Amino acid sequence: MTEAEIYSVYKGVYVTAQLYTPESLKYHEDFTFRPDDILIVTYPKSGTTWTQEIVPLIMSEGDFTPVLTVPNWDRVPWLEERRAMALNLEQRPSPRIFATHLHHQMMNESFFKIKPRVIYVLRNPKDVFISAFHYYGIAAFMANPGTQDEFMEKFLDGKVFFGSWFDHVKGWLNAEEPILHVFYEEMIADLKGSVEKIATYLGKSLSQEIIEKIADHCVFKNMKQNKMSNYSLVPEEFMDQKKSAFLRKGVAGDWKNHFTEAQEQRFNAVYKDKMKDVKFKLMWD
Repeated sequence: MTEAEIYSVYKGVYVTAQLYTPESLKYHEDFTFRPDDILIVTYPKSGTTWTQEIVPLIMSEGDFTPVLTVPNWDRVPWLEERRAMALNLEQRPSPRIFATHLHHQMMNESFFKIKPRVIYVLRNPKDVFISAFHYYGIAAFMANPGTQDEFMEKFLDGKVFFGSWFDHVKGWLNAEEPILHVFYEEMIADLKGSVEKIATYLGKSLSQEIIEKIADHCVFKNMKQNKMSNYSLVPEEFMDQKKSAFLRKGVAGDWKNHFTEAQEQRFNAVYKDKMKDVKFKLMWD
């Protein structure tokens, strides 16, 4: 299939037509938020699945039943993805937990009016790029990435799934709504501290024992074994994990093992230009 067949353009960014239909996008536009909703926001490949594991465990105060029995796409569904329409989200008891890859300016009217709680997860874009490069290679509903050089130009130009990383990050960093910013890199360095930070933001006072229990379960190598979160339930014709695991390495700085010197220089030049006005302190800068 060609990229034109795989992607559709929604509000200026590429989405996969198979997963994001006109009906599902309309569903998001009409969705009504509640003030105590929790919205996990990420640019793709920035720690979404990890956060989808951590937040329900915090809200359940360490009860593992939800994360061990319900697939993460139903447990913490993407509001803009077609699966959301089948889950009766309006009937779910509060507090509801959702995920989205949408840019800030793409959020619906209810979001800006109600201002639900937002956790925004950021990751070094070089590692995002490498993770995406592998993901595009195993997912049948994504465009073939081509060579690493070819994919880098698409990535830097925003001609990829959910558009420009730079626009996505800057939009959410400049948001006026109250947002908790969490770095993928800080989750790797101090997962227990990150669990505590997220719990505090969500108004959950958890014992050190429960925080340690959650952090231990959510260590990448442990979470990777959870069939409800590692996407092993997805049929091989949609996602061929024999080529590469969906949850691949879960490390920071893996880009150094993949970038050529020329690629690093190219990426750095674009990054410097596009992020020059950002005042927010980013962990990798």
